[in-house]
Amino acid sequence: MDLSARIFIAGHRGLVGAALVRRLTALGASNLIVRTHAELDLIDGTATTKFFDDERPEYVFLAAAKVGGIKANDTYPAEFLRDNLAIQTNVIHAAWASGVKKLCFLGSSCIYPKLAPQPIGEESLLTGTLEPTNEWYAIAKIAGLKMCQAYRKQYGFDAISVMPTNLYGPHDNFDPDTSHVLPALLRRIHEAKLGDAPAVVIWGTGSPLREFLHVDDMADATVHLMRHYTGEQHVNVGLGSDLSILQLARLIAQIVGYTGEIKTDPTKPDGTPRKLLNVERLHAQGWRARIELADGIASTYRWYLSQTASAA
Repeated sequence: MDLSARIFIAGHRGLVGAALVRRLTALGASNLIVRTHAELDLIDGTATTKFFDDERPEYVFLAAAKVGGIKANDTYPAEFLRDNLAIQTNVIHAAWASGVKKLCFLGSSCIYPKLAPQPIGEESLLTGTLEPTNEWYAIAKIAGLKMCQAYRKQYGFDAISVMPTNLYGPHDNFDPDTSHVLPALLRRIHEAKLGDAPAVVIWGTGSPLREFLHVDDMADATVHLMRHYTGEQHVNVGLGSDLSILQLARLIAQIVGYTGEIKTDPTKPDGTPRKLLNVERLHAQGWRARIELADGIASTYRWYLSQTASAA
């Protein structure tokens, strides 16, 4: 990928998109193309086609998506399926039709079966039943991955797919109703500290194991793959280690400075028991994660505090 080329980052205000902008800018990319949702609704096929015809980007990072945690997925299944299918279909097709040189599709580790062998290799795709609490989003992401493969097979379009593990970092969603587990816990524990609450209750048993990758590492890996990898096979992007949700909550409490009790609520769903990615393929491409979890959470907490202070 030529860093002086016209590079479109779809979803530049989101967690991953903002990190991609930071990374590409740091590398010296001089022609980044971005649009807000108000300026370009990627669900609108006509508007998307016109954008590609007018702007003629040469490279595309498809990071735009409707995302959320267990509660959001369970509450809005139709929107998670419909909106993500529309965004992916419109962008991938318009990119190919307008002559884009290369596209990178950002997926999710939820594409894998609920009970896939651990750590989960890329070959586990479509070998079992999905986790019911987020199957709508997972099906959309599987469709996007397969669309990239189909356009490569039929048209020779250089579209690659990367499947990140759970991500966190600056520009994350901290909304209590729609956020993922790490930002949700960070906000809840921070507010418990401010309110001097005696305890914080987390969903489920606290036993599920999860892997968390700082979004700046994710962006670095994605740009690395865009520059050095091409192929039909999607590539897992992760840290290579995990911890339980209860351990995560305790780590966040330590970083935040909260000394109350962390309780679990077994009446709430746990989700997938474990979701650790096999990242051997990524390592073979010459990339490894650099940001340790405790350091990443601490920097994310500082960012969150800066945002709450500026909003006050």
